[in-house]
Amino acid sequence: MTLTAPLHLALIEPDQPGNFGAVLRLVACFGLRLEVVEPCGFPLDERRIRRVAMDYAAEVVIRRHADLDRFTATMRAEKRRLVLLSARAQTAYHHFVFAAGDVVVVGSESRGAPAALDAEVAARLRIPIRPGMRSLNVVTAAAIGCAEALRQLDALPGEPAAPEPAAD
Repeated sequence: MTLTAPLHLALIEPDQPGNFGAVLRLVACFGLRLEVVEPCGFPLDERRIRRVAMDYAAEVVIRRHADLDRFTATMRAEKRRLVLLSARAQTAYHHFVFAAGDVVVVGSESRGAPAALDAEVAARLRIPIRPGMRSLNVVTAAAIGCAEALRQLDALPGEPAAPEPAAD
């Protein structure tokens, strides 16, 4: 399947297969392209992808990258801006202006984003949560960040166009 996506979502070394299945549904429903940076903490082959994607498999476009260096080189070559969601970031996601073609990046569930990614990202964004809470699930964070980016880009699927302002 070919997909012209307004936005990409990148998983950096995912290690929870259940979350991977939820991400596949997220990208299918939002019309995103998925970038997977390996190694994964679980076997990732076509049979398993079809199984966890269920009936969404035909709607998912996945590009796999052998490692972080290859991923960042590809993104640089495509002139894509990397936007990292991180519990340690200072800027709230809703104060950031997303652009078409951005790549929303989430780190692995157990280790977060590797330090080597710091030099590559254009922005680090956080999702505000209650004091004392550590972080959101990576899929939940990805959904919040991607939904806001799509909203800003007027690219939420199935959303009717915004009404024209009333003439004076």
